[in-house]
Amino acid sequence: MKVWKFAAIASMLLSSMLSILVCRDMFSGSRELSPLPSSPSSSRDSSSSSSSSSSSSSSSSSLRRSPRALQRHGSLLAQYSALLESYTEGEMRQLLSALVERYRQAVNSGGHELPLFPAGGRRKRARARHKPCELRELEVSVSELGLGYESDETVLFRYCSGTCEAAVRSYDLSLKSMRSRRKIRKEKIRARPCCRPLAYDDDVSFLDAYNRYYTVNELSAKECGCV
Repeated sequence: MKVWKFAAIASMLLSSMLSILVCRDMFSGSRELSPLPSSPSSSRDSSSSSSSSSSSSSSSSSLRRSPRALQRHGSLLAQYSALLESYTEGEMRQLLSALVERYRQAVNSGGHELPLFPAGGRRKRARARHKPCELRELEVSVSELGLGYESDETVLFRYCSGTCEAAVRSYDLSLKSMRSRRKIRKEKIRARPCCRPLAYDDDVSFLDAYNRYYTVNELSAKECGCV
């Protein structure tokens, strides 16, 4: 697993811890800011005056306490951001290994926690890696073909894409074994079949930016296979 994956997971975990602490602090602060019940007075005039004065004092106290609460939340954010920046790669690895171990223990003990990595993404990547060798097409300009021509005309470029896992033979397995045992070192070889064109489409003709006429053969694939 790469370093950025460890950093992303650690940042998500620390962010969730920070949001929990901030919400708990805001809840406790809101309970502290709630006005206390006023004591009963002897007359209605005194009660009305005391209620008006208490409301004004409570509003002023809330206005006075709000910057303090913001400073407290800002200090928490600064502390956790500094904590995240202070982590080294080794400390992140230790933290993540401890979290993974706790997760495994919770799963083995019958817990129902959500998985760290959803299985849907893995299935999509597995399907993308195991697509069969097939013919695909893409509309591009002549200049994008990389053949040295300058033209704004577009062509339909057909190409081969996919894997050839089903086409692996004993030759490929033996060749891979020889490479792993360093019996074959210097030769440039490929120890597995590749998705390549078996036949090519018709020639493509076009005009370049200087009104010169060109014809290119074997540009697009017509049939694909594992070779």
